[in-house]
Amino acid sequence: MNVPFSMARETSEDGSFTRQTSRFRDVVSPDASGRFPLEPGRYHLYVCRACPWAHRTIIARALLGLESAITISYVDPVRDGRGWAFTGDGYEDPVNGFERLEEAYRRSDPDFSDRVTVPVLWDRGEGVIVNNESADILRMLHSTFRPLAERPVELAPASLAVAIDELNEAIYEPVNNGVYRAGFARSQAAYEAAVDDLFAMLDRLDARLAEQRFLFPGGRPMETDIRLFTTLVRFDAVYQIHFKCSRRKLAEYAHLWPYLRDLYQWPGFGETVSFDEIRAHYYRTHPEVNPTGIVAVMPDLDFLAPAGRESLT
Repeated sequence: MNVPFSMARETSEDGSFTRQTSRFRDVVSPDASGRFPLEPGRYHLYVCRACPWAHRTIIARALLGLESAITISYVDPVRDGRGWAFTGDGYEDPVNGFERLEEAYRRSDPDFSDRVTVPVLWDRGEGVIVNNESADILRMLHSTFRPLAERPVELAPASLAVAIDELNEAIYEPVNNGVYRAGFARSQAAYEAAVDDLFAMLDRLDARLAEQRFLFPGGRPMETDIRLFTTLVRFDAVYQIHFKCSRRKLAEYAHLWPYLRDLYQWPGFGETVSFDEIRAHYYRTHPEVNPTGIVAVMPDLDFLAPAGRESLT
C-alpha cells in the first residue's frame, strides 16, 4: 500500500521550508589510520538519477573515472512515504539485497527516524553508512578517492579552495536549496522571499559568466560547477513549473543557458542526466504540490546546441 510522501515535518511555523540536517558525516581516510580507510571496491554509492544532490556524486564518479573503484546502485525515482525503493528493472541492490533504502539507515542506526535521503556512501567492510551528505561525498570523491581515479582531475585546487568554499556557500541557500524553499513554502511570504533570493543569485551568476567560461578561471569545470549544474539542468523542466520558480526561464538567461549547455556537453555531465526520471520523480512524488500526478511535457530545449563559450577562459 502506497503512503503519500510529505516533507511537512521540514516546514517551520512561518511556512518556510527548513531542510533536515544530514545524520551520517564520517569520512573515508586516505590511509589505514581511520575507521574507513581508502580501499578500491570497498565503498558503494546508493543514488537516484532524479535527485540533484545524488546527481552531484554520479557526475564526479563519471568525471573522475571512479567506476571501477566505487560501485553504484540506483533507486526508483518515484518514491512514497516509505522512502526510496529498489523495484527491479535496473533499480536493484546487489550489495545487500535491500528492498528499501531505509534498511541501510536502520542497519546503521536502529533509532533513525528522519527522512531517508540519497546519496548514501556505504561501507561494505563494516556494513554501515559512512556519509549521507552530498557535499561531503562529492568532496571525498575528488580528493580522498583521487588516487583510485582513472582521470584524476583537480576539482578544487589549493589556490582556489577558499574561493570555492565561499561560492559554494553563497549558491547553496538561494539556488540549490532555494528552489525547494519556493516549492515547499506554505505561505505566500515565504514563497516570494525564496523566489526573490533565487533570481537575485541567478542574475549575479549570469553576470559572473559573461566573461568567463565556468565559475572559476581555468577553462574547465570545478566542484562548484557540478553543484550548480544539477540545479540548473532541472530548472526549466521542473523547478520553473512544479516549484513555481516562474519569474524567468533558465533558457532566457544570456549566459547561464549557454553555460548550462557547455557543461551538459562536457564528458561526465550530460550522459548522467535522465530527464524521464527527473520529471517522473518530481511530478509524481509530491502530491501536496501536484495532486494529479500529471507529468509536465519536456520543454523544447536543445542541450546539444553549440554553447559558443570555448574562447572564454
